[in-house]
Amino acid sequence: MSEDPFATFDAAYVLGALAPEDRQRFEEHLRTCDRCAASVRELAGLPGLLARVDTPAVVPDPGPPPPDLLPAVLARVRRGRRIRLAVTSVSAALAVSACVALAVVASWPAPAPPPSIAMTALGQFPVRADARLDAFEWGTQVDMSCSYTGGRSGGDYVLVAISRTGTETQLATWKAVPDNTARIVIGTALRRSDLAALEVRGGSGRALLRLTL
Repeated sequence: MSEDPFATFDAAYVLGALAPEDRQRFEEHLRTCDRCAASVRELAGLPGLLARVDTPAVVPDPGPPPPDLLPAVLARVRRGRRIRLAVTSVSAALAVSACVALAVVASWPAPAPPPSIAMTALGQFPVRADARLDAFEWGTQVDMSCSYTGGRSGGDYVLVAISRTGTETQLATWKAVPDNTARIVIGTALRRSDLAALEVRGGSGRALLRLTL
């Protein structure tokens, strides 16, 4: 049995560290590989866990991180956080830096997050969502809850970020399940001030919900 070439993509995908072409290939692979899909679900809470780290004003230089630091953190996340769906763009170097900060100052309390904002419906659609945006040095984290109230499967949904220059970036995709709420925590390298809007679109590309920023 040949080795899965995507076996090591899961953590980089969740952290948004994959190149656009690799991200597209991996998302296509997830549709047919239950093992990789399960691994992504297990790591879904990693961006939120790293985002809770509040670096103090002065931190002694810890030196280079030990080579087993990131695998140890990922192993801990796999064991303990299996409840959220993460369906992005922060570099791998920043991810490792965040892990070092986690090891040094994990006991510092996180500031209260900003409230979620309801997205505006662009028609009579059986879907509603609210989103919260958190600004970080590496970009912006989007924490969104999307509920589908239709009587049967609503197909695929897409979360799209639109910059103030008009550039569109696909952040996440998921399937609409009747009477189900999808929780999505995802990152983008776009800064909060550079974002013009977020949109939830159907599989055909039609905008269903919009949050103007």
